[in-house]
Amino acid sequence: MVTVFEVAGGAEGMLRLAHAWHERVMADEVVSHAFSHGFRSDHSERLAAYWGEALGGPPAYTDAYGDESYVVRIHSGNGPHEEMDRRAIACFDQALIDTGLAEDDRLRSVLHDYFSWSTTVQMTKYTAAAADVPADLAIPRWSWDGLVAD
Repeated sequence: MVTVFEVAGGAEGMLRLAHAWHERVMADEVVSHAFSHGFRSDHSERLAAYWGEALGGPPAYTDAYGDESYVVRIHSGNGPHEEMDRRAIACFDQALIDTGLAEDDRLRSVLHDYFSWSTTVQMTKYTAAAADVPADLAIPRWSWDGLVAD
């Protein structure tokens, strides 16, 4: 079966999406706050590798940058931020349109569901403290049918 990663354009498609999303969030007065402390110059490349791995691509993020524990810790310890999450998802949906990935309804739906789940469930499990995040978490995998069980 062809993966979500492949249909979305592989590594190049993920990078286009990451750049489009990052551009959208930096223009959003609420979501951009998450980047007010600064961000790495290769943020979009890292994000693309992470999304690609989660969506059925190669382990590019894990091989080069870290594991799920590292990613979740970055997003933890900031308390709940539902409005920011909603707006980040809206920016993602717009980035899908910007990159042409929304033209395929099935792909758009799967990518939206993945990003929404990741934003509102996976990245919000440890709102109290980053130190609460367990070690050695694996990047969750997402398929055409949703979250892939271990």
